[in-house]
Amino acid sequence: MNPRYIALRQILGRIGLWLSVFVIVSPAILFFLWMASLSLKFEIDNASYPPVFFPEHIAWKNYADVFASNRFLTYFTNSLVVTGCATGLAMLVGVPAGYGIARMAAHKSAIVILIARITPGLSYLIPLFLLFQWLGLLGTLVPQIIIHLVVTVPIVIWIMIGYFASIPKELDEAAIIDGASWFQTLTRIFIPVALPGLIAATIFAFTVSWAQFLYPLVFTTSTDQLVLPVGIITTLIKGDVFNWGQIMTGALLGAAPPLIIYAFLMDYYIAGLTAGATKG
Repeated sequence: MNPRYIALRQILGRIGLWLSVFVIVSPAILFFLWMASLSLKFEIDNASYPPVFFPEHIAWKNYADVFASNRFLTYFTNSLVVTGCATGLAMLVGVPAGYGIARMAAHKSAIVILIARITPGLSYLIPLFLLFQWLGLLGTLVPQIIIHLVVTVPIVIWIMIGYFASIPKELDEAAIIDGASWFQTLTRIFIPVALPGLIAATIFAFTVSWAQFLYPLVFTTSTDQLVLPVGIITTLIKGDVFNWGQIMTGALLGAAPPLIIYAFLMDYYIAGLTAGATKG
């Protein structure tokens, strides 16, 4: 085959790939930029038509008002507490469970985890609400942490099953011959080897928990226990009046922690998610 034809086909393939990526990613980037534009506008500018992307007068007051609000700091702290506890507990439960299912060939357990993963969350909201009410936990952050575990634990287990299954079984055999227990094999051998998978599962669990809106809204009975996504909506929307400048400011600030985590740990995240695609 002609080398020039091969080179031309490779160039066209790369151009097509980048165009595809641009088409897929550009709506998300445009939406993010529009949020940033609205956060820098006064309310009068938000109501202008046609919409103006670059405001003539920048409203830094929106950021100052949000940071000066004690409610925003309370909501942000609640989100950190709930998400941090839910992510830590999900990893504490999910990593050993994923290791046991992957290395002990417990395929039926994997099916149960898959069913739990695809079950709609709305189906267990009412039973859990009644249970928390009976236990007297409503009005605290505990119900939110527990309901986040219901969502994140199956995700962590499923990711870790794929990663642990890709690690050669010779490591298990060598550890058992040396007299190591299953717990020692997990903590001293597999966890160091599975670090990319652990980071990927942690990031995924953190992102899913941080972005929850419906569950915190249902299980919160006081404004002091609101997390950031719910707090922004309930505080800055009053009847039919939408304070778009401060809403977008709060949304951008709320999106900052996941973005920072992805920016610094993206390589580990991709490696962890793709590890289960191949074995051996």
